[in-house]
Amino acid sequence: MRKTKHIGLVARDPYLEPYEEAIRGRHDHAEWKINQLTRKGRSTLSDFANGHKYFGLHKLPRGWVFREWAPNATEIFLIGDFNSWQPTESYRAKRIPGTDNWELRLPEKALHHGELYKMLVRWNGGEGERIPAWATRVVQDEQTKIFSAQVWNPAVPYVWKRNSFIPKRSPLLIYECHVGMAQDAEKVGTYVEFRDNVLPRIVADGYNCIQIMSIQEHPYYGSFGYHVSSFFAPSSRFGTPEELKSLVDAAHRQGVAVIMDIVHSHAVKNENEGLGNLAGDPCQYFYQGDRREHPAWDSLCFDYGKDEVMHFLLSNCKYWLEEFHFDGFRFDGVTSMLYYSHGLGQAFCDYGDYFNGGEDDNAICYLTLANKLIHEVNPRAITIAEEVSGMPGLAAKYDDGGFGFDYRMAMNIPDYWIKTIKELPDEDWKPSSIFWEVKNRRADEKTISYCESHDQALVGDKTIIFRLIDADMYWHFKKGDENDRVNRGIALHKMIRLVTAAAMNGGYLNFMGNEFGHPEWIDFPREGNGWSHKYARRQWNLVDNHELCYHWLGDFDRKMLEVIKSEPRFISTQVAEIWHSDADQILAFRRGGLVFVFNFSPSHSFTDYGLLVPTGAYEVVLNTDSKDFGGNGLNDDSITHFTNYDPVYVADHKEWLKLYIPARSAMVLKKL
Repeated sequence: MRKTKHIGLVARDPYLEPYEEAIRGRHDHAEWKINQLTRKGRSTLSDFANGHKYFGLHKLPRGWVFREWAPNATEIFLIGDFNSWQPTESYRAKRIPGTDNWELRLPEKALHHGELYKMLVRWNGGEGERIPAWATRVVQDEQTKIFSAQVWNPAVPYVWKRNSFIPKRSPLLIYECHVGMAQDAEKVGTYVEFRDNVLPRIVADGYNCIQIMSIQEHPYYGSFGYHVSSFFAPSSRFGTPEELKSLVDAAHRQGVAVIMDIVHSHAVKNENEGLGNLAGDPCQYFYQGDRREHPAWDSLCFDYGKDEVMHFLLSNCKYWLEEFHFDGFRFDGVTSMLYYSHGLGQAFCDYGDYFNGGEDDNAICYLTLANKLIHEVNPRAITIAEEVSGMPGLAAKYDDGGFGFDYRMAMNIPDYWIKTIKELPDEDWKPSSIFWEVKNRRADEKTISYCESHDQALVGDKTIIFRLIDADMYWHFKKGDENDRVNRGIALHKMIRLVTAAAMNGGYLNFMGNEFGHPEWIDFPREGNGWSHKYARRQWNLVDNHELCYHWLGDFDRKMLEVIKSEPRFISTQVAEIWHSDADQILAFRRGGLVFVFNFSPSHSFTDYGLLVPTGAYEVVLNTDSKDFGGNGLNDDSITHFTNYDPVYVADHKEWLKLYIPARSAMVLKKL
């Protein structure tokens, strides 16, 4: 009897074989849904995801048209500046016969660019003013703080200077950033200020991708953009849609890809600003019963089983790709989407925990279709999953039974560094453990490695540099005034970042300012701090000041990325361990033509430490102990290091590379 061929995900990981039926079931579910939405292949997912071109407010060659999906509504009026905010017959929408959609057609003079408007929705037993679900421009009144949709039809639309862009991925070097808090000044920064002031820094530092947070409109600035109200509207607190397009365009012209945090895992509960109760049905977009509200996030959970919700979210993906030329997305809160429990209080110890019936098949289907759609619209698009449970197949190919993400976040790494710094004395840092954690990933799934993201920079947590140095950052971070604690922190900050970046298998991420050890946590304006912007900004003056130690860390980060990018085979070659010794606290590995050597010992330096490497000559291209980066400068890095002959390893074309490795330092050597 012929044995059934395993699906790709299982073929590469035999331990998944007991769950192959479930994996195939998820794949078949996605196939069935694609077949349904594309009318058995007579159209494409991209054709289906055109809701933004139909719903919402649109300027026609003659006049205007407005449409909204509102099954529970009995009447819908547009109210705004144009009719003194009163329901009038000429602005009454009509239900399209045989559908749950409403439509209003208006003459050219009925609406003008810049006018504010809302829907007045009536339903059996109530009514309310609502912002249309598909609104593409939403603004907040400075005095009243009330949000309204805004007619947006500028006389001169933005003209793209670069219409096509191919992201660099070998490797993908991501600068995670937030437009509003990207300025030195204690205020909300703008798209234009970011383009002019921050983007040049990112380019100079060597990053080739920016991941922008908080783009989708959100009522509360302090939510970091994760409680979204208007999914199709770029946040107006940072500027106009044209200014956002200009930022993306400028990045592309300088070789930098732009991806955005997209929040499809939940929505803000607000009814006046969001989708919480658009037309008298609190579950129009969201799950019924206990599943409607997220128990930890005080937000609402989408019902991914509804075709209309699928239409809304898939269209949202396509909209940002086409309208603003984003190069892809980092999907937020994927763990919360995957499980009925949202992953809360749930341990994931073995494969059975991912296939035990606690998974939301509708959400899994949506995420799979979203990836299919995004890569159909732009085959070069980048998709990243922020997922903590370790769901197998998340970043595996669709045809292999995977979800189709290009990358997943390596969320174990920052947790490991926090635990290590908090709990272990320096002499107990084990290279075997470090090497395992920075390489711990599925072979068939690419990851984005990082030491810390915005999560570790928020109030209530601490960045790596603050955990290492604490308050001495404020008193002993002037060059020449460093104490032992500062010297230790500077040394380990560089080593932690280098070993994490060097072992990546897809990409590396850094949060804005952390590359130079930004000293302050992030605390957005709120009642508890007197609505202050003091900690919702980035103090670039610190890294620009050559008298401060921050400058050393910034210079090191720039040089680190330069060295990584100098190796053309960096991503295409595996990390090959040369040697580790937990007793000596030494770790060495190869990546293409680069050799990375670490001495994590706080007190033991080694002379003529032998490492078996390919025969040849090596030069030092990066040394954390260099005085240029705040080190002691104990090595002469201008020396060329030649390997030493050993007859035992002639057949392997290897010889001994003998190095002086100072305590608490790392170096990178390149084979000549």
